[in-house]
Amino acid sequence: MKSITINGSKREHVGKVATKALRNAGKVPCVIYGGENPIHFSADELSFSKLVYTGDAHTVVIVLEDGNKIDAVMQDVQFHPVSDKILHVDFFQLHEGKEINMIIPVKVIGTAPGVRDSGGNLSRNKRKLTIRALPKNLPDFFTVDISNLNLNDSITVADLSEESFTILHPETQVVCQVKMSRASMEIEEDEDEELEEGAEGAEGAEGAEGTEGGKGAEGGAEGSKGASKEGGAEGGKGGKGASDKNSEAKSDS
Repeated sequence: MKSITINGSKREHVGKVATKALRNAGKVPCVIYGGENPIHFSADELSFSKLVYTGDAHTVVIVLEDGNKIDAVMQDVQFHPVSDKILHVDFFQLHEGKEINMIIPVKVIGTAPGVRDSGGNLSRNKRKLTIRALPKNLPDFFTVDISNLNLNDSITVADLSEESFTILHPETQVVCQVKMSRASMEIEEDEDEELEEGAEGAEGAEGAEGTEGGKGAEGGAEGSKGASKEGGAEGGKGGKGASDKNSEAKSDS
């Protein structure tokens, strides 16, 4: 990991009045934890620009006026709520052979086929990861190659794990993934609705044809029934007429 050197001076007084005087002089009050005792010092505000205003992680070599050099990492920084000026910086001293927790940025390289060819969106769920490692094993950043990510593919913490450090997140934690865009989802929903409407229309047409056929069959049955009734009635009339003629003939004889 890259290191930044900050030249500082030990603070003799730690009260509010002394702190205000330092800030008015363009200095930033700081403290280093992790040693036998906290070490209070101050440094020029400009010397923090490469450490604070960057997305990269760095270790720090703090060089004091007495020649003492302390390896540390920045733990916290406080800004003025209006002017955004640096008000205070906390450091943690590094010790060889002693692990430390540190936040490491995630950098993405490559172009995902799921974005380029399928119109998906790249979702970056974690832009920074907290790890635990020895100072010598601290990486500058995580490199995530998305060149093989198709639609609905993802990269998790398990894909970035190494033996030299421990990532303090669940292995199933998604770092980045290619998701279907909202526009693509709406198009698919419209296509599904059209397919459903087409299927319903086909079912309706079949039902209508069946109904008409049924009505035709009913009409045929009624016609046959009517014809049968009429034929029977006429036959009955004919039989009655013949009987009357026979009776008349017998009477004449």
